[in-house]
Amino acid sequence: MKILISGAGIAGPTLAYWLSHHGFEPTLIERAPRLRTGGYVIDFWGLGFDVAERMGLLPELAREGYTVREVRFVDREGKKAGGFSSEVASRLAHGRYLSIPRGELAAAIHRKVSDRVETIFGDEISEITQTEDTVQVAFTRGGPREFDLVIGADGLHSGVRRLVFGEPSRFEKYLGYKVAAFEVAGYRPRDEEVYVLYTQVGQQVARFAMREDRTMFLFVFADEDCGDAGEGGLQSPKRLLRERFGASGWECSRILDAMEASGDIYFDRVSQIRMSEWTRGRVALVGDAAFCVSLLAGQGSALGMAGAYILAGELHRARGDHREAFSRYRQLFAPFIAKKQKAAERFAGSFAPKSALGLFVRNQVSRILSVPFVAELAMGSDLRDTLDLPAY
Repeated sequence: MKILISGAGIAGPTLAYWLSHHGFEPTLIERAPRLRTGGYVIDFWGLGFDVAERMGLLPELAREGYTVREVRFVDREGKKAGGFSSEVASRLAHGRYLSIPRGELAAAIHRKVSDRVETIFGDEISEITQTEDTVQVAFTRGGPREFDLVIGADGLHSGVRRLVFGEPSRFEKYLGYKVAAFEVAGYRPRDEEVYVLYTQVGQQVARFAMREDRTMFLFVFADEDCGDAGEGGLQSPKRLLRERFGASGWECSRILDAMEASGDIYFDRVSQIRMSEWTRGRVALVGDAAFCVSLLAGQGSALGMAGAYILAGELHRARGDHREAFSRYRQLFAPFIAKKQKAAERFAGSFAPKSALGLFVRNQVSRILSVPFVAELAMGSDLRDTLDLPAY
């Protein structure tokens, strides 16, 4: 079977790997002219960690990843206001936990398929027409082609979802926050292996020292307007960040000045995708396109990998019967995702609490996370995946 996968981020190449492993013929198409890099540092654990292990990726991810010793909350003078040792998270995840730039994870997965899966960069799907037996696909640049199945793994703003399932507003649940991230070289100070966060009511900025004298910055702020500030090009998010953080304390002024040297800023709203169905005819969705839990949940990449693994495995188990496979895919994964989305919605507020009381409580709780039962109560359920991956 020939299967077109839209999106060469994390879920798409993972799906391509497992489809190829099971004897299918996948093709990846990516709108960007090349593999996307940069972004932000993610925490990686749970089912995605298990999938990466089955793909033989763990040694490479360990080399490219980081061991974070401490998460440190600071006040406007830079003095410690709270935080905890990252050993807490690692212990709860039984040591199966690492931090890695999202772009490095995507690149590592794509290297696994680059020599055996056709990848088309710089193009996208413009039209999908289904028949009883095939899917006719038109592209923005390339000529039309025919496939047995089409899978949308093209993220929160999925084009496949829009073409086949309808307007994005029907499925997107905005959580009331915006997020931005960028990297710069030569920033000072550096706190090696420490994730440093400065939080005010309704907004937060964080920095993390990376290799080759680079520093990653992540901004999160509450915003009732769900509109996209990126429509005016690179300067729009920069202008918005200056408006929101320009008068803040700590290192914000210095960070905003450093931002001007960055030619690539990730900017988006923090949303979830909630759908009653992930498939329609010969088209299916996976990863953030189907069930985005939100960037602030910290597990979107891992869940995308797990969903891709299950979808490919069910197509193999059903011997290519997409109706049976699609049904099993949702039956196995949807209840688990529903729980993750509810937990993520609760967790989002801890990044930038919307009240002074909420900020105070978060800082105080963080100080006692070294006590095992407190850590279990506060983080245990979020760091423990209760679904067992099938062995296909």
